[in-house]
Amino acid sequence: MVQPVVAAKEPFTVEMEAGKTYYWCRCGKSAKQPFCDGSHAGTGFEPMKFAPATTMKARFCGCKATKKPPFCDGSHLDLK
Repeated sequence: MVQPVVAAKEPFTVEMEAGKTYYWCRCGKSAKQPFCDGSHAGTGFEPMKFAPATTMKARFCGCKATKKPPFCDGSHLDLK
């Protein structure tokens, strides 16, 4: 199985608008982290669609190892 690239060993904190659609990068190759820029083409990864119901600040996973995508669950603390 192909593993994603670790984009960062910390979360990305982002203010999101209610009703707006966001696409979280799952491959780790996007230059617009934590969001997709299409760099996943040919990797087998697809971005994760997320549309918050309320305006909110969230911590998006940067290491791509989270078990609660798209949000950080602290998995980066276990990376070597």
